[in-house]
Amino acid sequence: MKLDKLIGDRFKERPSDCQIDSHALMVRGGYIKYVANGIFSNFPPLKRVTRKIEQIIREEMDAIDGQEVMFPVVMPASLWEESGRYTSIGSEMVRFTDRNRQPLVLGMTHEEAAVQLVREYANTYTKYPFMIYQIQTKFRDEARPRGGLIRVREFTMKDAYSFHTSQEDLEEYYKRAHKAYENVYRRCGAKNVISVKSDSGMMGGSVSHEFMLLTPIGEDSIAICKHCGYTANVEAAPSIIKNVRDEVSEPLAEVNTPNCHTIEEVCNFLKAPKEKSLKAVIYQKNTDDSFVVVFIRGDLDINETKLTNYLGCDIHPAVIDENCGLQAGFIGPVNLKVNGEHVVLFDESLKDTNNLVCGANKVDYHLTGLDLDRDCPNIEYHDFAKAIDGGICPECGEHALTISRGIEVGNIFQLGTKYTKSMGMTFLDKDGKEQTPIMGCYGIGVGRLAASVCEASHDEYGPIWPMAIAPWQVHLCAVRSDDEKVKATADKLYEDLQASGVEVIYDDRNVRAGVMFSDADLLGVPLRVIISPRNLDEGIYELKSRDKTLEEKLDPQNAVARLKELISSMIAK
Repeated sequence: MKLDKLIGDRFKERPSDCQIDSHALMVRGGYIKYVANGIFSNFPPLKRVTRKIEQIIREEMDAIDGQEVMFPVVMPASLWEESGRYTSIGSEMVRFTDRNRQPLVLGMTHEEAAVQLVREYANTYTKYPFMIYQIQTKFRDEARPRGGLIRVREFTMKDAYSFHTSQEDLEEYYKRAHKAYENVYRRCGAKNVISVKSDSGMMGGSVSHEFMLLTPIGEDSIAICKHCGYTANVEAAPSIIKNVRDEVSEPLAEVNTPNCHTIEEVCNFLKAPKEKSLKAVIYQKNTDDSFVVVFIRGDLDINETKLTNYLGCDIHPAVIDENCGLQAGFIGPVNLKVNGEHVVLFDESLKDTNNLVCGANKVDYHLTGLDLDRDCPNIEYHDFAKAIDGGICPECGEHALTISRGIEVGNIFQLGTKYTKSMGMTFLDKDGKEQTPIMGCYGIGVGRLAASVCEASHDEYGPIWPMAIAPWQVHLCAVRSDDEKVKATADKLYEDLQASGVEVIYDDRNVRAGVMFSDADLLGVPLRVIISPRNLDEGIYELKSRDKTLEEKLDPQNAVARLKELISSMIAK
């Protein structure tokens, strides 16, 4: 490929609307073009990157007996009504009707389509186990697209679905899939990817893992134990708090706290540490707007995923007015009165506490000396808090948790019978008895993985692509292409590299060297060969690696062989 024919422009200035580096570099380097919010077109360099990622994924899925299929983009609503998700999924799923007024949906995930494809075929135990997968464009009407390809509405994804006759068989296959995912990230050059326990969310199932690429710009928080290696998404990580009661419980007392609404203001006014306070966090259920009052230790935050899982419905921050009976900033558990339907919950961080500061349910007043065992007997405690830095690890019990940031680059779920049972898929076992098959689900976002690799491997000048997924393997620069000897030599090397199967992008434009090298940095090709009058006078070609770890003089007679040797070793590495 000659660079002067490559579609897409490269430019120096960072776009003002790009918040993270990978987004900016992909716009500057001619990888993507904005179409609509969360929707991008891919220029040839990115298409070449994602095609290689897809091939690695195919090879790893085929290696664990996967069979590639293709599901429809548009599905009848009746399929999703069978599973129950047509109504349970919110506005992120696009619903519409065709000209015959038949309700349809755009595929955002394909569990229903997978069951529909095989439920007649897999009617006997002899057909099991098996796994089917596809690589296809999906649409999810994401509320807050961000970061270029990191969080989008339209995306290409590999999703796979396995079917089993027993939980034991699923668990065994789940291990194979987990290993295959590790292979995918290793082969794609995705550094610092770890597997973490996660919340299954709308997918369902009891066991799930996310694969997270650790980076400060990540949208997810991950709890990692420095002592035993435990990892979990903060949404799924237990919050373990061990309190020590004061020997003497003080009497409950009402204290005037004028203009103190936040827990920080109250604790500063009363000179009390935040861990000796109780705060109220108020939500409303999306289903009926009834109130949910959650009491938690003052220094901790609510994990809304845990709360929604407990309630079985989505929630939103409450709108507190004079009609609800709540006094914003002064809410406490003693003599609490809420008008209308409501739920009152207590977080486990309040166990074994006394002498707490809390709201008095009266404007400008708080209580001191709260002892929940004494003042609010028969409380049930549940885990609603976010895990914290320095928190207790649920595996080893040490105060060794750290909270890091990461980008989710894949996920796997043990779905169980959530979809097969609701959609009436059965098989006959060895004894002729009807059974319900058990499913697993495995997903990787292709564009997000490409962007994540760019985010993890770049410098201020452009991406540093791993050889295995780079758009090209060699970037050939003819500096001073107006020099006949330079042009003829570079043309010959270009032809020889192509004939030997090397993927090469050739820049023979008559432009300044600085412009040429700036464009080469933005394309991020791993190996760069420079042919210039000075190099030819020395009888060599100049070779540099994009990551600046390699620089050598190439013997023109051995240039192609040396480059192929380096390409092979870099892919293997």
